[in-house]
Amino acid sequence: MREITIKELPEHIVEIVSDAGEGAQKAAVSFAQVCAKAGNGLWTVEIIPSEIQPPPHTTGSASGNRIRLSRKNRVTNVGNKANVVLAFNEMALLSRIEASSLADDVVVIIDSMWASHPNHRYQESYKEVTDRVRSTGGTVLEVPMEEETLKVVEDARRGKNMFAVGLLTFLYSKDPQLMQQVIRNTFAKKSEAVINTAVGLAEKGYDYAKTHFEFQYSIEATPSDQPKVAMNGNTALALGAIAAGFELCSMYPITPATSASHALADFFESFGGFVHQAEDEIAAIGVAVGASYTGKTALTITSGPGMALKTEFQGLAVMTETPLVIVNVQRGGPSTGLPTKIEQGDLLHSLFGAPGDAPKVIIAPSSIEECYYILSTARKIADEFRMLVIVLSDANLATGQQVFPRPDVDRTPVPPILDLSPVPDQTLPYDWDETTGLSKRLIPGQPGGMGITTSLNHDRNGKACYDAERNQRAHTMRSRKLATLQKTLQPPPLYGAEEGDLLLVGWGSTRGAIEEAVDMARAEGYAVASTNIQFLSPLPPGLKELFSRYRKVMTVELNYSDDPKDPLINEDSRRYGQLCFVLRARTLLDIDCYARVPGQPFMPIEIYDAIVAEFNNRPTAVPTSEASAKNHSPEAFRP
Repeated sequence: MREITIKELPEHIVEIVSDAGEGAQKAAVSFAQVCAKAGNGLWTVEIIPSEIQPPPHTTGSASGNRIRLSRKNRVTNVGNKANVVLAFNEMALLSRIEASSLADDVVVIIDSMWASHPNHRYQESYKEVTDRVRSTGGTVLEVPMEEETLKVVEDARRGKNMFAVGLLTFLYSKDPQLMQQVIRNTFAKKSEAVINTAVGLAEKGYDYAKTHFEFQYSIEATPSDQPKVAMNGNTALALGAIAAGFELCSMYPITPATSASHALADFFESFGGFVHQAEDEIAAIGVAVGASYTGKTALTITSGPGMALKTEFQGLAVMTETPLVIVNVQRGGPSTGLPTKIEQGDLLHSLFGAPGDAPKVIIAPSSIEECYYILSTARKIADEFRMLVIVLSDANLATGQQVFPRPDVDRTPVPPILDLSPVPDQTLPYDWDETTGLSKRLIPGQPGGMGITTSLNHDRNGKACYDAERNQRAHTMRSRKLATLQKTLQPPPLYGAEEGDLLLVGWGSTRGAIEEAVDMARAEGYAVASTNIQFLSPLPPGLKELFSRYRKVMTVELNYSDDPKDPLINEDSRRYGQLCFVLRARTLLDIDCYARVPGQPFMPIEIYDAIVAEFNNRPTAVPTSEASAKNHSPEAFRP
């Protein structure tokens, strides 16, 4: 009998990639569900081509998922280099090599059909790429995936992915019965014939691996007494919106925000909600502002360029003090930028993107679990402060999946129902409290709630006015609400020692990778800690005192900053990461930043390397040649 070695592991990272349209994402989701139902903690992130129909068999066509599965119940980020990659062709594999995504000793499972393909160009590239894997210490397992799939279906593109699920289910010692159950659920809306074919292909993949693979991995789950759920951030936002009591979501489809409205559309109506797809982004926020003005609890969801189009209506919401929540699922920019890639590039736009002085509340979830809860916070602030609240999610949270404790809906805080009781006589539409800037919200149709509303500067009666005194007063009252909110906040939580040599400051989805990097560095003896800032406007109190306890403070952000080693860059010209920019202005401290735009989430090892470089004072970039710097010096552009 053939002996199979079983390797016990605490965790592993698997990538599944194919040409777009070959189903690698569905395979990855199915395999991730098998692992989640087996009790493993996991975090996944999608690998998506930027083009809708990229040329097949190219690196630009690579589509799939990265899955980090662990013995631990809670996984907070995508992890470091991948240990296993299952590729449908060598160009999909090459895309991951070029992304520096794979460990040197990676195990590659690849369709062997390309080794003997009639097209010699494919043969050559297959040999070149697989040799490249072997040259770094990797292992290549060649599997006739297409050939085996064609024994069951006529079109391998409609079945190879399920064969792949079977291969991975065996490789990771998962229960084949659980695999069958997951696949039946995945195709539950299809015919019985389709379901049986999919299950049969997965079983065929499992049996093939059982017959030919010489080793298996085992990542035992840690028992948990809590019921768990697995979902992506956009689904969590949608369910969170329902739990928070929103009644209307008006949006225009845009990547990567669109799936949030799809998730809402599946459930919202059952809870009295309504999803409105407008003709464009401007109309979407216009509908949301109008609905909120009439007493409905409204939000709009968008991304990147859509946020830019919503700018003018943001100003209207601020000026009229109409409660509104905008969810901005950030992607790479500027312009249409990197539609399917990850970036935290919209903080400054959210903060300043409106004409004049337009104070707003900006908050950012740091995990998929937080995506569920943050809309309750956003709605509460929007209602009580009559303010625009922007929730900054990003593509890492939107498309990734995390296992976390099932939310207790009964304990999800829901703001009180809107007070529509008769309004006392003499109540004005902008009867600002001089201390807090707050005023009672009047709803059209509410007894005694009639008032004047205009986008022009106005007085307490809502009447347009242009004199200096009342213009100054209106600005002061709108701004004072931020200070009022700030008084209710707590300093951000600290991860690590209370004082030390280096404090990393992050926001949004980088939190998990930063904290893991801090753990790695502290295990090596470095005096490092981190903090994550959820409230970005207003900033929480106590930051200056917190920062003063560390020799150096450095933000870690997925946006752009100039490298101080770059030509022409000095303290007078350097542009900093966006949170760094804000914190330097607020604290007047010499805060540094580690800010990059790789289009993918930070790996903990990248941040760890930045920490070590900071302590060793290593250069972080290779300067451009002196000749290039001279050709593009300011002198060359001087008229």
